[in-house]
Amino acid sequence: MAYLKRSFNPGRQEYQELLKRNIQNKREVAQDVRNILDAVRNEGDSSLFRFSRQFDKAELSSLAVNLQELSEAESLVDASLKQALHTAYDHIYAFHAEQIGHGEQLEVAKGIELSRMIVPIQRVGLYIPGGTAPLFSTVLMLGIPALVAKCPSVVLCTPPAKDGSIHPAILYAAKLCNITEIYKVGGAQAIAAMGYGTQTIKAVDKIFGPGNQYVTEAKIQISSECCAIDMPAGPSEVMVVASMDADPSFVASDLLSQAEHGTDSQAMLIVHSDQEQGFAYLDRVEQELEKQLENLPRKSFLLQSLAGSRAIVASSLPTCVQLVNAYGPEHLIINLSEEEDELFASKVVNAGSIFIGPYSCESAGDYASGTNHTLPTNGWARSYSGVSTDSYCKKITVQKLSKEGLKNLSGTLFCMAESEALMAHYNAVAVRLGGER
Repeated sequence: MAYLKRSFNPGRQEYQELLKRNIQNKREVAQDVRNILDAVRNEGDSSLFRFSRQFDKAELSSLAVNLQELSEAESLVDASLKQALHTAYDHIYAFHAEQIGHGEQLEVAKGIELSRMIVPIQRVGLYIPGGTAPLFSTVLMLGIPALVAKCPSVVLCTPPAKDGSIHPAILYAAKLCNITEIYKVGGAQAIAAMGYGTQTIKAVDKIFGPGNQYVTEAKIQISSECCAIDMPAGPSEVMVVASMDADPSFVASDLLSQAEHGTDSQAMLIVHSDQEQGFAYLDRVEQELEKQLENLPRKSFLLQSLAGSRAIVASSLPTCVQLVNAYGPEHLIINLSEEEDELFASKVVNAGSIFIGPYSCESAGDYASGTNHTLPTNGWARSYSGVSTDSYCKKITVQKLSKEGLKNLSGTLFCMAESEALMAHYNAVAVRLGGER
């Protein structure tokens, strides 16, 4: 059985169709989300309780996770998972701590001192998907850089189970990140609550976190109204670039590990080879896909995801590079050869995160190697970076001019102000130097 649609040496005119993402009915989703946002903005908490009953099938008595629930969560998490979370925490913290910026200071001319202050965003909101899997790893990915950046106020929203509980590993990971303000709210309504604020949930300055198409659309709409977001995003995706020597089982496992995120996830494969040998290699990958699929519990998700995925055989490495940069994958796995991997990576300009070599599986970055797994999708890697410590900070420019510095610069300022016909600008300089125009 062939799981991936195949093509060979596509021309640039074919890229748009060949590299197309799995498209949803965006207009219908946008209207549904608009209705939810308006309800939360107008009704506040009461709408959140109603949406919990409607979408999560949960009857809540309170939106907030209380201290007892936080305390009990620790005893409900398996010791081995606790250890795994601590290892992941240490790696993620170490990498993100190295990203702390230091404001520049410069005297561009005598009496003109310039600098930048780096300050944390004062209140940030973290969205943790619950839906088909409790993404406690995302708590670490979003909570740790907020901790490193010293954001003074951090709120976390995540959907409840039908019994109104939150997965204990999510709560335990939140505790590791010193997050105690946690709400049982999911979906677009959580984004609305953090963006607009409600009676219980105070509005935030910036929202972070992945989610389904409704969460993504909510973030996009909120960002145009009242609140910044980390990035626009879409369904998760991976692109694997492999040589004929790459182990087919490794390649298949990389495709499947991404495809299991959701039915609209996408797993793309580029094989560097001629057509005959390349298609023969794809047969081996397909055999591995079939073999591994039999042992995976989320098979229905995987099959739907693979149906929207593709395999491309390209006879030259420059063509492979062009395809990667045209697609701009969230995750890029390069599995060529030791000599070619680094060179290929150096030519990539559009990717969320790069994994080099046969043992750099996406799972490592998703969980515990230390890089962040909150990354731009849907081609946004052309203009956005993944989440980092920088994402939680603002840079404020500062200048200090002495009277001598202003006097030396005044000729330039007068000339430019007159040329733009902005004479109040002219006067702001003139009055300081002893006269007005």
